[in-house]
Amino acid sequence: MYGDEATIRRILTELGDTWAVVGLSSNPRRAAHGVAGVLQRFGKRIVPVHPKAETVHGERGYASLADIPFEVDVVDVFVNSELAGAVADEAVAKGAQAVWFQLGVIDTAAYERTRAAGLAMVMDRCPAIEINALR
Repeated sequence: MYGDEATIRRILTELGDTWAVVGLSSNPRRAAHGVAGVLQRFGKRIVPVHPKAETVHGERGYASLADIPFEVDVVDVFVNSELAGAVADEAVAKGAQAVWFQLGVIDTAAYERTRAAGLAMVMDRCPAIEINALR
C-alpha cells in the first residue's frame, strides 16, 4: 500500500487546506468533480488545474500548477498514470507539502521520487473516502 493511515491523516488534517486538483474540469460526471466537492464541504480550498482553466465549484481554474500564483499545500492528481509522474515532479517544484494520486493512478517511481524529495505521498486512494472515514 502506498500511503499508511498516519500519512493519510496527516495530509488531510495537518498539511494545509489548499488543494490543487489536477484534472478537475466543470464536467459533473467526472470523479474529480465530485471529490473536489467533498473536499470543499470539509473546508478545503480547491484549485482546479486543467488545460481549459475552467472555474469549478466557484474557484478559478489554472492551466497548470506553475500558473497558480499562490502556494498550494496538496496536489491531488486525477490524470492517467502515464502522466502522473510529471505532475508529481511539478508539485515538488511548486513547493507543495504532499501529493495524492487518486484511485487507479499508480506510478511507483514517482511515488519514490516524491517521497525522496520530502513530500508526503499517497497513491491509489481517494481523499473523499478517507476524509469521511476520519469522522
